[in-house]
Amino acid sequence: VGLITFRGADAELALPPTSSVDAAAVRLERLSTGGRTPLAAGLLKARDVLRVERLRDPSRRPLLVVVTDGRATEARRSGGATPVERAGRAARMLAGDGIASVVVDCESGPVRLGLAGALARELRGTPVTLDELRADSVTALVRDVRTVSTSRRAA
Repeated sequence: VGLITFRGADAELALPPTSSVDAAAVRLERLSTGGRTPLAAGLLKARDVLRVERLRDPSRRPLLVVVTDGRATEARRSGGATPVERAGRAARMLAGDGIASVVVDCESGPVRLGLAGALARELRGTPVTLDELRADSVTALVRDVRTVSTSRRAA
């Protein structure tokens, strides 16, 4: 379990990969939310962390879980790609690396844009909503995603 946060202007490795689920739970409890969302930076940081972990232990099968409303709301850089375009490019890079992923859509409110679902498609991952998250469904989801990921690599 590892944890990368992305808010404000950049992404940060809040918890390097560890086997301690308890450490992850403590970090999640302290997690701040709100503000701008540099989604591309978060995805690229995840890619870097996963690349290092694959070098450490090639037998590991990583699963990327992105909890987001899908909005890439960082400031636009002059003359460059939009935040949404940068996030899409980062997602396609992760998908190209064969990283299995789940996108937990935490969008709320009466107007829903479906951006988390679009991100899941770019990642070639599985979209789920907060309403769908229950212990039994998460366990089944992880098994399904790993099975699909393994068969993708074999093909």
